[in-house]
Amino acid sequence: MGLSMATAELWVERWERQQQRYAVGREERFTVIADVVEHITADRTVTPLVLDLGCGPGSLAARLARRLPDAEIVAVDMDPLLLELARTHHGAAARYVEAVVGKTGWIQALGLDRPLDAAVSTTALHYLAPDALKHTYRQLAALLRPGGVLVNGDHLPPEGSPKAAGIVTHVGRRGAERQQAFAHEDWESWWAAVAHDPELADLLAERHHKQPRNGSGEGTGLPLSAHVRLLQQAGFTHAGPVWQYGNSYVVVATR
Repeated sequence: MGLSMATAELWVERWERQQQRYAVGREERFTVIADVVEHITADRTVTPLVLDLGCGPGSLAARLARRLPDAEIVAVDMDPLLLELARTHHGAAARYVEAVVGKTGWIQALGLDRPLDAAVSTTALHYLAPDALKHTYRQLAALLRPGGVLVNGDHLPPEGSPKAAGIVTHVGRRGAERQQAFAHEDWESWWAAVAHDPELADLLAERHHKQPRNGSGEGTGLPLSAHVRLLQQAGFTHAGPVWQYGNSYVVVATR
């Protein structure tokens, strides 16, 4: 039996607030990603096909569906609890698939019937180790049509001298403080609260079985230049940022 809409709405709304702690300018970042996908699909005569990587409870998929109501969106994540929240609260936005990005068989699980116009992601790809990330970038390059794009909104550590890096970090933190981002509950508190909801108990148990470690993690620490290099090695013709706020970027790679 699926979740009630009331339960899904409650936890998705709390998720949206919680994530503001970790993504400075989060709503603008979503908007920029949608701008890129809208631009790249503007002249398409067939239904645009978009893949959302690490979709969580459907935050990006829902926003893309509102901007691009004619697009077909396939959203993939490894977390059964977050996927069920997405299916219940944002069910019309996308077709949701449970799979681990980069693992054997994940592409087949997507059930794609034609090349992608765009692959998008927010705060998910930085968790992949360099070799796995390079392999995944190559897989995505092969899935995209010529002229298609990979659009990644993510936290990337600052580069350059310690002083320059410190300025970037300071700008991001001051922005978050102005947006009162730190007034919201954090990742650990959100999951601790989830554990007290009986309606989510079975999904949480399934999550713990499949993902023994429960934590937000810090990622692999690859800076922007490393991502750009890996994207170029994977076969993308161009890669670079189109938006930045502190340590938060939108990186676009063209096929």
